[in-house]
Amino acid sequence: MKICLAVVLAMLFCFEAKAQSAENLQKIETYLNNIKSLKATFVQMASNGATAEGRLFIKKPNKIRMEYAEPTNVLIVGDGDFIVYNDLDLEQVTHIDYDDIPASLILSNEIKIDGQKLKVIDFYQDSGSTSITLDYAEKGDIGPITLVFANNPLELKQWKIVDPQSVEVTVSLYDAVVDHEIDDEVFKFKNPKNRSRNFNKKK
Repeated sequence: MKICLAVVLAMLFCFEAKAQSAENLQKIETYLNNIKSLKATFVQMASNGATAEGRLFIKKPNKIRMEYAEPTNVLIVGDGDFIVYNDLDLEQVTHIDYDDIPASLILSNEIKIDGQKLKVIDFYQDSGSTSITLDYAEKGDIGPITLVFANNPLELKQWKIVDPQSVEVTVSLYDAVVDHEIDDEVFKFKNPKNRSRNFNKKK
């Protein structure tokens, strides 16, 4: 009888944990899907010791701008069709496909953690924060992305990815402002030097 009771209690505990996980996933989905625009200061840190900071602008669907402050002379702009990576020091412009970056997840109008195309591979929650690592079923060379939220209220504070060189990159957000109007001009790339010889297309 004691063994049977233990099994029943274990089953009940597992059911409760799964229900709680489903509730948490739904809460995260709803939060991300309800964001229409976001602007914030960011600090970027890499596992190889590199650091940078700047300003982030997001407008759904698929618009992003990351202005890096000196001495990191880089500008990243996505207008919804493609993402431009502009290295100002090298005077080099590279076009990147949205499918090649895991962070494009947070730019989508509809995020669905369905366990098929997008599945949870790690989840952690304590009284102050929630961390969820998501992986793509048809990811190709794209690695997983970890999103970190503050609790009560739920707020995106950080994301982590691993780049093709196996360097972990963490982007932390500060002073975020959500759902304030951002002009579409912010997401249009204008190369001041317009040097086509420095254009590279990532394949």
